[in-house]
Parts: sequence; structure tokens; C-alpha cells
Amino acid sequence: MSRGSDPRRIIDDAPLSRLQLVAIAIAVGLNALDGFDVLSISFAAPGIAKEWNIDRAALGVVLSMELIGMAVGSVLFGGIADRIGRRKTILTCLVVMAFGMAMVPWASGIFQLSCWRVLTGLGIGGMLAATAAITAEFANRKRRNLALAIMTIGYPIGAVIGGMISAVLLAHYDWRAVFVFGAAVTICFLPLVLFLVPEPVHFLLVRRDGGTLDRVNRLMRRMGHQPVAELPPVTRDEEKSSIADILKPGLLATTLLVTTAYFMHIVTFYFILKWAPKIVVDMGYVPADAAGVLVWANIGGALGGGIFGLLSQRFPLRGMTMLVLLASFGMVTLFGAVGVTTLQGLSLLAFAAGLFTNSGVVGLYTIFAHAFPTHARGTGTGFAIGVGRGGAALSPILAGVLFQAGFALPVVAAALGAGSLVAALALMGVKLRNGDGSKHA
Repeated sequence: MSRGSDPRRIIDDAPLSRLQLVAIAIAVGLNALDGFDVLSISFAAPGIAKEWNIDRAALGVVLSMELIGMAVGSVLFGGIADRIGRRKTILTCLVVMAFGMAMVPWASGIFQLSCWRVLTGLGIGGMLAATAAITAEFANRKRRNLALAIMTIGYPIGAVIGGMISAVLLAHYDWRAVFVFGAAVTICFLPLVLFLVPEPVHFLLVRRDGGTLDRVNRLMRRMGHQPVAELPPVTRDEEKSSIADILKPGLLATTLLVTTAYFMHIVTFYFILKWAPKIVVDMGYVPADAAGVLVWANIGGALGGGIFGLLSQRFPLRGMTMLVLLASFGMVTLFGAVGVTTLQGLSLLAFAAGLFTNSGVVGLYTIFAHAFPTHARGTGTGFAIGVGRGGAALSPILAGVLFQAGFALPVVAAALGAGSLVAALALMGVKLRNGDGSKHA
């Protein structure tokens, strides 16, 4: 029996156990599921536009519906994750997502489709906040940044795999098959989370009751550690914690800066992800080819995120994130400016744009985990993602309006790409914390 030891410090200093690796791997899978679910509407968009005869402006609204749901879901479920737990929140979000995806094929028009996409977005938004928190809390100090990076690149990996499967489905069935597949995969994750992902020690120590010591020690044994004789004292912030903490003086500046950074970068990020297939189709290619270009954007995103995660173990996190955000601005502007119309050239540009835009997302998610203390991690992450998702919802609508107004692709790409530039400037004032929530020395 270990006396006087903080279990969070023990976990921070020890190698990752099998339980921790499994929990992080499932978090990666959940983020991959989010990547497919969000982009399922992009894969289906050309078929929807053709079948229902809708113009670019209306399509931009449809593409934004689940992003609006994600904004609300991130704020709502982020706070819930800090109250009832990360695991319960993830299970709830999976049920919401599965139902929303399953109902899309039954939609008979834009209004019904939009409603089901908003519902799906609610679940996806909550999932993003909870998986980021659970990954940070199951990882140790040495591998935390890498674990968060790998979790985040689950998103483009899911989009890559989903894009490949969608291309096959679209070659044999109509656009509805994409959502049937998404609902089935979402349901498969329920037993994985239920049986293999416990609440992390960090959360158990914030939300205590009479059985907390026993629960902490059972989890410590499962991770291969000696049980502790007593729990560490509750900090003043944890004892008086509330959902509103992120808007109080100690955290307000951090909340505003990281939220602004995420909002502006996500405007750039979703321009590529939401409009690339339609841009390629408008150049004369079939929807399956357009899906392939989007797959290359996500391959670049996965590669860039992985490289970023490895480098973040050796170089300053904030500086690296600012650097890739500047590169993101440059590549998205280039995507629209060079006038390439060959499928190979479009795929290469999409790959490069995806590499830097997703590296920026990886950096921001990792910053979220280090910017907020444990008792406010889910709430702060959820708020930043939720409000930031306003940028995701704005992006395809703004692009659609600009296209409809007659602006050419180079102008639209430069305007939407500038979001990453503003994000880099916002990060200049952000201060980071250790993985347990304490401030850096």
C-alpha cells in the first residue's frame, strides 16, 4: 500500500499500461468515427444536390447543419462530461449519433435531412470534448502530447477509410448507403466503451464520494500500480468548481484566446473538407473521383498530425502550433490560386492543404488539454470546440455565398484561408499547464 502518494503523479511517471493503451486506442477510434460521420454529408453532397436539384447556397446550408449541432453539443456535453463523467457522456453521444445517422436515409427533403444532421452533430460535438479529456487523463506525462495527437488524427483516418468505403458504396448504391454504414459502425462502438473504458482517475478525484478510494484503487490495480492508502486533498478550485469557472478571471483570458484560435482555424479547415468534393465535381469529374480527392486531403491530415505529435514531444507546443497555422493559411490559399484542374494535381494540393490544416487542429486540441485544469477540462474543451464550431458552420455557408455572388475560387480560398492566420496570432497570449492541471513552472 502506497501512503501519501497522489495517484495522478504515479500515472504520470509510470509507463503506459495495457488498460491505458486500450482506452487511448478506443478514443482514437471514436475520433475516427467522428471524422467519418461529419464528412458523410460531404461524400453524399453531390448525389443529394443532383437528386433534389439544390443550388450551391442551399447546399452550403445543408453541409453546415451537423456543424451547428456540434457547436451546441460540445458546449452542452463538455460541461456534462465534467459532471457525470467522460465514459457516460461518450455512451450517451454514441446513442445520439447512431440514431441521427440511421434516420437520414428516411429524409424526404432538405428540412428533414437538416434536422437529423443537427441531431447527429449534437452527439459528435459532445464526443469530441469527452475523448480529448479522456485521452489526456489516461496518458502519462511523457506520451500525453503524442497520445492527444494520435487521438486527433483519428479524425482524418476515419475520413480516409470512410471515403474509400463511401466511394465503393456510391458506385453501387445511392447516397443513403453512406449513412446506413455510418449508423452501423457507430452502434458497434457502444460495447467497446461500455466494457473497456473506465472513468479515469483524474475525474474520479474531482468528483468524489464515499466509494472514491475503492474505485481509484481498483483502477490503479488494473493499471499495474500499488493501491494508495488515502486520497490527495481536494484543491480549492476543485472543491468550489462550477461550469462557469472557465469564464471567471483566472481562466477567462485563456478561454477567449483558445476559442478564438479554434473558431478562426476551423473556418479554414472546413472549407477544404466541405467544398473540395463539389469543387472537383464542378470541374467535370464524377462524385467517386471527388471523394478520392477528399481522401487525399485526409491522408495528408493524418500524416501531418502524426508528424506533429512526434515533434511536440521535443519542441514547444505553442510555437509549433503557430507555425503550422501559418503554413495552413499559405497552402489553402495556394489550393485556390494555382488553377490546377487535373485529378492528380488537385489530389496533391488537397494532400498538402490537409497536412497543415489538420496539424493545426492537432496542435489546438493538445493545447486545450494543457490550457485548462482537470476540473474544467471537459467544460473548457467543450466550450472552445462548441463556440469554435460556429466557424465550422460558417465556413461552408460563407464559401457558398461567395461562390453564389460570383467570386472566383482563388478569392474564396484566400478569404477562408485567412482564418488560420488569425488563429496563429490569438495563440500568442495562451499559457499552458501540466497534464494534471497544475501550472507550468
